[in-house]
Amino acid sequence: MAKDTILVTGSGGLIGSESVSFFVEKGFDVIGVDNNMRKYFFGDEGSTAWNVERLKKNHGKKYRHYSTDIRDFESIKKIFSEYKPSCVIHTAAQPSHDWAAKEPFTDFSVNANGTLNLLEATRQIVPESVFIFTSTNKVYGDRPNFLPLIELEKRYELPEDHPFYNGIDETMSIDDCLHSLFGASKVAADVLVQEYGRYFGMKTVSFRGGCLTGPSHSGAMLHGFLSYLVRCAITGKKYYIYGYKGKQVRDNIHSYDLVNAFYHFLKKPRTAEVYNMGGSRFSQCSMLEAIELTEKISSKKMNYEYKEQNRIGDHIWYISSVAKFKSHFPEWEYEKDLDTILRETYKFQMDLYNKGEF
Repeated sequence: MAKDTILVTGSGGLIGSESVSFFVEKGFDVIGVDNNMRKYFFGDEGSTAWNVERLKKNHGKKYRHYSTDIRDFESIKKIFSEYKPSCVIHTAAQPSHDWAAKEPFTDFSVNANGTLNLLEATRQIVPESVFIFTSTNKVYGDRPNFLPLIELEKRYELPEDHPFYNGIDETMSIDDCLHSLFGASKVAADVLVQEYGRYFGMKTVSFRGGCLTGPSHSGAMLHGFLSYLVRCAITGKKYYIYGYKGKQVRDNIHSYDLVNAFYHFLKKPRTAEVYNMGGSRFSQCSMLEAIELTEKISSKKMNYEYKEQNRIGDHIWYISSVAKFKSHFPEWEYEKDLDTILRETYKFQMDLYNKGEF
């Protein structure tokens, strides 16, 4: 088995492309699998083709790309058989609540069946390899919305004496709540990843992400709120806030910090692990606060509109506790706070805008 080969699904996306660059720089060869379904989900503005071309240009022979659909098991097996990756980083997904309701079969086949294909290919061909899955905090459904939240001027907040004040941990139940169809398909994938770890003794992990963000995010109206917010600031396009008075709170983790967590896990893998992973108290904001920060960085007033109806299954307040991960990997630290995330994203997108690339 080639010990220096990593397979990344969704390699043209935010976390996938960050994983490619991170691990190439660490000396690994990387196989990317991405058929740009994001364009199908979100249209031209969601396309990841530009990012794939960037990866090919920047990394040359260290990066090899396959436009393969993860739902095609035989094609996936061929890639596994040829390269025998020592690690699989599975980031490919249909990522939107709203979109899932339009095409439930597509959503479930990508998120659940695609994950099953990758797990089974790993089990059949490289069972000793590490399997890293980007899950989501949406596996908790709307249960966080039943926390005793307090409404403040620009945000909702938990009382300081609440056990989850510093972040929601992995003990929160995923049962008996409203998930959205997207949340349900990700629950299925999350549980499959755990089960392959427990049942077959494989080295698997589910990272239940908060808002994953960073400069290379192809943000769209239905997904990737910070990236899309910055894009609207640059272009003057109207941004829509859906419900909760714009006071809903998100924790935001830079793609680099998340992928660095993957690296720490890869060095000391465990079996059937689950970690909540987001910006925690280190990097979090409400929608209204994010708009204010973006206006400050861009020196432009945002063109936005409030719509009373919230998105089904959306969280009013979600901050991740990363205490469990830190207890297992104490050397891991954040490097990018919210201000850094927004400034990097603004600079990156302004460069693209000035080149006429969006």
